[in-house]
Amino acid sequence: MDLRKLKTLIDLVSESNVSELEITEAEGKIRIVKGGVAMVQHYAAQAPMAMAMPVAASAPVAEVVAPAAAPVETGHIVKSPMVGTFYRSASPGAKMFVEVGDSVKQGETVCIIEAMKILNEIEADKSGVVTQILCENGQAVEYGQPLFVIE
Repeated sequence: MDLRKLKTLIDLVSESNVSELEITEAEGKIRIVKGGVAMVQHYAAQAPMAMAMPVAASAPVAEVVAPAAAPVETGHIVKSPMVGTFYRSASPGAKMFVEVGDSVKQGETVCIIEAMKILNEIEADKSGVVTQILCENGQAVEYGQPLFVIE
């Protein structure tokens, strides 16, 4: 998406009564949310590099999301069963459910996804060793998005 078009959309949301706007185009998805302190994340369609910078309290937030990149390693992929926020531990400062290299059993809790203020424990659907953690703590996840690789 053109940077001028993105700035125009942010300005429109900022000046209107709309609190959130989401647009999907061929290049990716853009989500603009007004209010609160947030982070601006930009995911380029060609390069999976992320850039984050703090935004002032009443400024809208723009997020450009490219399709999820395939995991580097092969193995069984644990996918998100819902849209929500990914958490690696039960509470801030608590021990993480799993780390890379940990052995997990089928049915063991590997993370939490918060959706509509409800904390949903996500269980490993296969026994094995966690070889990759594909999401960051506090990251928004989509339905079907890869979370972990288990071998």
